[in-house]
Amino acid sequence: MQLYLKIWRQKDRNAEGKLEEYKLDQLNPHMSFLEMLDTLNEKLILEGKEPVEFDHDCREGICGQCGMMINGIAHGPLKNTTTCQLHLRSFEDGDTIVIEPFRAAAFPVKKDLKVDRSALDRIIASGGFVSVNTGQAPDAKTIAITHQLAEEAFDAAACIGCGACVATCKNASAALFTSAKISHMALLPQGKEERNERVVNMVKQMDEELFGHCSNTEACEVECPQGISVLNIARMNYEYSRALFYKKN
Repeated sequence: MQLYLKIWRQKDRNAEGKLEEYKLDQLNPHMSFLEMLDTLNEKLILEGKEPVEFDHDCREGICGQCGMMINGIAHGPLKNTTTCQLHLRSFEDGDTIVIEPFRAAAFPVKKDLKVDRSALDRIIASGGFVSVNTGQAPDAKTIAITHQLAEEAFDAAACIGCGACVATCKNASAALFTSAKISHMALLPQGKEERNERVVNMVKQMDEELFGHCSNTEACEVECPQGISVLNIARMNYEYSRALFYKKN
């Protein structure tokens, strides 16, 4: 299998970047997308050239580090799939693939395809936790909740923080990410105690990080590798309005 690659190369966040072209031959269609980039980097190193920088860790669709734009689509053409779980069989022999970093003011390019997504970490640090006693785990039946509620909380908690929602949104909004983190704790009894303070602090931090506002295009849900629902954004808006009401009264 032969592929033509156009990859964004940028020395650092202050340098000007550009697309550079590469050609790879004898690729196995069953290789993952990241294995293809590994092959390219091995070739560049043997040629005495600088390899392409890109983020990755688990390569199992769990950590969310591998995000990049592939032909203008976050994580590539397959729905509900991370870049590391994308395989070359999703492309045709002889295809040209354009590979770029996630684009957002809150995600400055560190080098090549690697971006700084620490803004998402700061949103979590501002309120994405619960203050509960640690120690021996209580019996599973101690705090009774319905199966439906547990499933809704779990679905929200499935967000891996890859940033695809931000890169896909025309406003570079982090509403889906932030709302998922708020929702999974607001739904459960353990998160009720701090629900008002949490949502206010996390929304405030989201705005301070220069993310854009949600305009309900729902593109974020379409490109999310975990299929996080935009209903979480509605829940975040409700939680925020509720928090402001109780603050005033």
